[in-house]
Amino acid sequence: MAPYGPGMRRLLGSAAVTLALVLVGGCSGSSGNGSSSSADGGGAGAVADEAADPVGGDAERQVITNADASLVVDDPAGAAQELSERVESAGGRVDERTEYAATGDDEGSSADLVVRVPSDALTDVLADLEDLGEVASVSVSRSDVTGDVVDLDARISALQTSVARLQALLDEAPSTEALLAAEGALSGRQEQLESLQSQRAFLADQVELSTLRLHLQQPGVAPPGGPDGFVDGLGTGWNALVSAGGAAVIALGVLLPWLVLAAVIAAAVLVPLRRRRAAAAAPAAGDAG
Repeated sequence: MAPYGPGMRRLLGSAAVTLALVLVGGCSGSSGNGSSSSADGGGAGAVADEAADPVGGDAERQVITNADASLVVDDPAGAAQELSERVESAGGRVDERTEYAATGDDEGSSADLVVRVPSDALTDVLADLEDLGEVASVSVSRSDVTGDVVDLDARISALQTSVARLQALLDEAPSTEALLAAEGALSGRQEQLESLQSQRAFLADQVELSTLRLHLQQPGVAPPGGPDGFVDGLGTGWNALVSAGGAAVIALGVLLPWLVLAAVIAAAVLVPLRRRRAAAAAPAAGDAG
C-alpha cells in the first residue's frame, strides 16, 4: 500500500483534532451538568452514593448569614464611629456609612451602616450592640448554600480539566483549521470557567463575612410634622378640618350629576303613578256620594 501523502496526513490530523474537541466538549458538558459515568463496573455505585449524599459526607456546611438591627442612641454619629472601629477590629469592614444631621426640633440625627463581619464573630458583635444604646430590634436570617458550592466546585473542576486538554491539543494541531477550532473551543471554555469562578468567589465571600445592616436613631424623636403644643395642635386640627371640608365638596361635586339624574328618573316614575291613583280614586268618591 502506498504511504499517505502530506495532504492526506493533514486531513487525518485535522479529523483527529476535531474528534478530540468533540470528546473534550462532551466530557466537560456531562460533568458540568452534574452527571458522570465510568467505564468500569463501579460507576453506577458512585452515582448512587452521590445521590444518597448530594453534598458529600465530609463537606462543611456553607451558610450565608444576614442580620438587621435598630438602635436608639444619644449620639448616632459617635455610635457609628465606635461601631465601625469594633467591626474593623473583629476582622470585618464597613461597606456603607451614611449620617443624617438633625433638621429641626421634630427630627433628630441618625445614621445607617452596612458592615461585613466574620461569620463566627457576628453573635458577639450583636451582643455588644447593647453597649452602644438601646437595641430596638434585631433580626437574623440564614441560608444554606452547601449544595450550590458543591455543584460549582464540580463544574469548575471539570472545566479546568477540559481547558488543560484543549491547551494540549493546541500544541499538537497539525493544521491552521485545527488550530483555529481548538482556540475557539478553548476561549469558550475559559469564559465559562471564569464565570463559575466568579460565582464561587462571591459565595465564598458571603459565607465568610456576614452582612449586618444597622439604623441608629436619637431617642424621643417625634414623627415628622407632629404638633409641639396646644397652638400647633389647634392649627393642625383646623388644617385637617379644612382638608376634610374640601374633600367633602369634591365628593359632592362628583355625586351631584348622579343625584340629579336619579331625581329625574324618580319624577318620571312617581308622577304618572300618582296621577293614576288620583284618577282611580275620583270615581270611587262619586259612587259613595
